[in-house]
Amino acid sequence: MTSSQASMDPLRQAGDELADATVAALFDRGEVGTFNTLMRHVSTAGAPLPDGLPYVAREYLQATSAPPAWVDWAEMERARLFFIDNNVHISTALSFAAMPACYVVPHVAKLLSATHSLKYPSKRMAETGQFTVYLMQPDAFEAGSRFIPAAQKVRLLHASIRHHLQRDNRWDTQTLGTPICQEDMIGGQMFFSLTVLDSLHRLGVHMSTEGAEAYYYAWRVVGAMLGVDQEAVPKSLDEARRFMDRYMIRHMGPSQEGAHLTRQLIDLYEEVVPGTFFDPIVSALVRHLVGDTCADWLQVPRTRWDTLVKAVPRLLGVLETIEDRSPLGAWALDRLGHLTTVFELSSLTRGRVMHYAIPEQLKKDYGVTDSVPPGKRWTPPAATVSP
Repeated sequence: MTSSQASMDPLRQAGDELADATVAALFDRGEVGTFNTLMRHVSTAGAPLPDGLPYVAREYLQATSAPPAWVDWAEMERARLFFIDNNVHISTALSFAAMPACYVVPHVAKLLSATHSLKYPSKRMAETGQFTVYLMQPDAFEAGSRFIPAAQKVRLLHASIRHHLQRDNRWDTQTLGTPICQEDMIGGQMFFSLTVLDSLHRLGVHMSTEGAEAYYYAWRVVGAMLGVDQEAVPKSLDEARRFMDRYMIRHMGPSQEGAHLTRQLIDLYEEVVPGTFFDPIVSALVRHLVGDTCADWLQVPRTRWDTLVKAVPRLLGVLETIEDRSPLGAWALDRLGHLTTVFELSSLTRGRVMHYAIPEQLKKDYGVTDSVPPGKRWTPPAATVSP
């Protein structure tokens, strides 16, 4: 697949036909509340669908209950092993690179601000983290797993956001395209796969080409299950790189929404880090992974840790040497990575299971003001870099 202006423009107008039709029918028939109530009890693949579930939802869930037929299960197993070996690094990249990278695209930041309460950024991060953990379980696509129901619900959540924004005339479709359009869904797939791999490289994590390709492949499978048109999705890492470069050139830049969301993320993780001495490492990691230009657009503060954080690759190199030379060391580091990931996720979820429900309405007070309000320990840079 070769991406070009001509091939990407139509993707801005396309949504997800199956999910959009399902959500429209649920709203037209007043069945959203019933669906949400009943679906709280459907959290594992293969579980019987509850009595009283709206017929249109039952049809959708049956049609999306299995992964695509083209899945290479050997490749998915390689992806799972890659995740186990690098789970703490992947979690770091998702939190401090992939999410801020989304905020560098102004219309994506605007959409997130319009559809998520900025008072609860942990919910957004917890949903993303939980979804990824479900994906990388050995039984992710088998009966009893939590991944497939989560993917089905997230797909409907995206469709409901399109429904609300377009129905309420809260989105400039002519200028910005369809909310959560195919181009942005593919872009999101790139953030959570390619941007993560780039961040691992920037952190000095050694990985094989086969492992990186498998991890990217797993997110192609995820994209298919979330309604992304696979005919438009890059099939290889090289094609993904070309798509991502063109996507970012087309759209990236500074925005008030992006700066506000970034500050929310930084404050959130500063609360997770014990004490206050290490708080600046959060901003330093974001700046290190997204680069100075994007960090300035997002108003990521410069800190005394900006130079120190560049030593992270050397530290990881020492740990990888231990892992390579000692089976016990490898086991201990894998276990530590798992526990760190679980701790981070439990801190965000407060120990709860996150439910992906269809919002019956979008609150009117979502969004940001014309200026980014001050916050605790927030020191914006003296100047931002112009695009």
